[in-house]
Amino acid sequence: MPMNDVLKTLASEQQKAEVPEIRPGDTVAVSVRVVEGNRERLQKFEGTVLRVRNGGLDEQVTVRRIASGVGVERTFLVHSPRVEKIEVTRHGHARRAALYFLRERVGKSATLKEKRR
Repeated sequence: MPMNDVLKTLASEQQKAEVPEIRPGDTVAVSVRVVEGNRERLQKFEGTVLRVRNGGLDEQVTVRRIASGVGVERTFLVHSPRVEKIEVTRHGHARRAALYFLRERVGKSATLKEKRR
């Protein structure tokens, strides 16, 4: 069996089946498994998607939120075993692939219009 086929089968086994379509501007809630000592718990990180990188097994999503007045960005590997689930709470309308301009904005100017379906 060629090496390429082996890699494809490994990738398809590790890919998650139920991943919603995520685009920049969407508001998502990512549930992440956090290990503290010998305990494990789920932590929710909710914010706006700044960018989506790569595709397939390597897909990454950068999410930004304001936590107690400070902007916090976190990048998640979508198909990571640590990521429990991703829920899209709101579809935002963005005309570009990376929304870095939101970093300079605070409050209402940092919100995006909701996409009409």
